[in-house]
Amino acid sequence: MRDPLAGVVGLHEERVRVVATTVGGGFGAKAGMYPEFAIAATAARKLGRPLKWSETRSENMTAMTHGRGQIQYIELGLKRDGTFTGLRGRIVCDGGAYPGIGAFLPYLTRTMSQGVYRIPSIQMNSKSAITNTTPTAAYRGAGRPEAAAFLERIVDMLFLGFWISRSVMAAVELGRDPVDLRKQNFLRPEEFPLTTVTGANYDSADYVKALDEASRVAGYEELRRDQAQRRERGDVKQLGIGVSVYTEVTAGGLFQEFGAVEVHTDGTVTATVGTSPHGQGLETAFKMIVAELLGVPMDAVTVVQSDTALVPRGMGTMGSRALQIGGSAIHKTSELVVDKAKRLAAHLLEADAADIVVHEGEGVGVAGAPTTALSWAELAMAAGDPARRPADFEEGLRAELDFNQGEATYPFGAHIAVVEVDTETGRVELLRHVAVDDCGRVINPLLVAGQQHGGIAQGVAQALYESVEYDDDGNPQTANLMDYAMPSAAELPSFEASNTETPTPLNPLGAKGIGEAGTIGSTPAAQNAVVDALSIFGIHHVDMPLTSERVWRAIRDAPAATG
Repeated sequence: MRDPLAGVVGLHEERVRVVATTVGGGFGAKAGMYPEFAIAATAARKLGRPLKWSETRSENMTAMTHGRGQIQYIELGLKRDGTFTGLRGRIVCDGGAYPGIGAFLPYLTRTMSQGVYRIPSIQMNSKSAITNTTPTAAYRGAGRPEAAAFLERIVDMLFLGFWISRSVMAAVELGRDPVDLRKQNFLRPEEFPLTTVTGANYDSADYVKALDEASRVAGYEELRRDQAQRRERGDVKQLGIGVSVYTEVTAGGLFQEFGAVEVHTDGTVTATVGTSPHGQGLETAFKMIVAELLGVPMDAVTVVQSDTALVPRGMGTMGSRALQIGGSAIHKTSELVVDKAKRLAAHLLEADAADIVVHEGEGVGVAGAPTTALSWAELAMAAGDPARRPADFEEGLRAELDFNQGEATYPFGAHIAVVEVDTETGRVELLRHVAVDDCGRVINPLLVAGQQHGGIAQGVAQALYESVEYDDDGNPQTANLMDYAMPSAAELPSFEASNTETPTPLNPLGAKGIGEAGTIGSTPAAQNAVVDALSIFGIHHVDMPLTSERVWRAIRDAPAATG
């Protein structure tokens, strides 16, 4: 935010300080500068006194930003054996008033429109409209959930269409299961790295492994048997099983980040990084990386971020980039510090540098002789003493760099949602949600699980509950949390989240992003599950959110229900 704010108020960047203290979830809305920031800063300068701007909840919901905002028209071509041959689509995006990045998001949707499948030909066109609604902007996934939504919906419609009537989808073989149909058309591990039809440079993936694991955890075959029994009995509460397999892009266009590591004379370590966390636990992850490489306790490491007076440059936290880019910057600088310490230790111990290693908890010394190791405090003091360090040795135990990954990474995963639909009232209950996400190498399993659970909750909420409504004149009808249907934990089950690990070759950690995966995989899985339950009525599709009223009306108006 610093540089654009400095430009607006007419100050040099060095005269503007931005400090981001404890920040809750960002989800895309907290990236960049809003007009109110510039207004407050300009007014403060004119008045010569500090000013504070704070908004109400309703102001935030009606004036700041909303997410998604697309209407999609999709066609999928395939052969009689189920092989996909082509994809064609048209997207209309509501950019809202004063549109910014929201008008650009369909580009990301187009880029990810091939998804996990081998589709030889794709035509995807979009238009973004300026309207009198709240601006559309990035929201957890930013263009990628929209691509997964239409892909997984159209693939499921192939299966459901044939299940309902042979004449509807004569191109699909009888009895084809949505899992089998997907696996038939997956891109294979040996095909990576590859450039998709729409220009995405996929790094690594194994989609079958993720879907097989999700099916195993869910007990997929048993779920289908339970569903068949309910249909045969004509139960009021029908079971729906929704499958979704996705890939997404993380760190797209945001490949570079600043990192620095310094060892002090008391043996403590400071790691400085240009990211700015939004509650993901990045400080913990960065400490783990430094502590592992230097062989020091985590509590000896301090992480500095989120203050432009202390961090010279940085690109922030967005696009699920922070760990793979910022973490890699910290990893690389830690390696440089270790190399520097080994050289210094070799000089002080009169040993060959090739024989020097890090002894965990001891310091740096000759391999096989941990008792001779020099502590990090001793090495830091020696690094500051010209009489003790080599003549050409740069003062201090410190290193900094800008790590550049050079390309985005492409995490993936498979989600299976299980719902129960009351066919008399339209009420939908999410019974289970199984997620197997692959974000490359997992650095901290607990932090990864937290991102998965939070993402799933937001993605399921989009499918079943959340919607911004306006009247015919553009007046908002969901301007506060009394009117806007945001679920609490009471409406959601305990999610079953796990991982496969397919490291990326693009960074030293082998890590990809995980922050937005849950919202990308869960939304189509939940929507597919509800439509799957309703397919006994001849229903092919129901738009989100699948509220009780919307589901009830779909059943009431369905051909099988009306005769």
